[in-house]
Amino acid sequence: MRRPVFSFRPNMENPDHRKAWEILKEIPEGQKNLFLVRAILNEHDTEYLEEVMRKTVREELESFGMKGSGMFESAKQEGTGEVPDQVLDFISMLQEE
Repeated sequence: MRRPVFSFRPNMENPDHRKAWEILKEIPEGQKNLFLVRAILNEHDTEYLEEVMRKTVREELESFGMKGSGMFESAKQEGTGEVPDQVLDFISMLQEE
């Protein structure tokens, strides 16, 4: 079976591409494939974990009747920028577990 080939051509005008290229240049020959595989898997795992955390927090907020309550919006509209007591109570409860 023929191995797939991947080509990386950074756009040196893009700061993220330049930074990625500088990092990749520092990886020893023979270890670049492993580095890229780990970087891709790490990115994928991070996105998955973030989604799981968002879903979990959303479900917890719903279980406490906080969904759609507009807690943060009301603080923004009042111009206080303060975190509502209801949110602080919820975070405090999470820390106790």
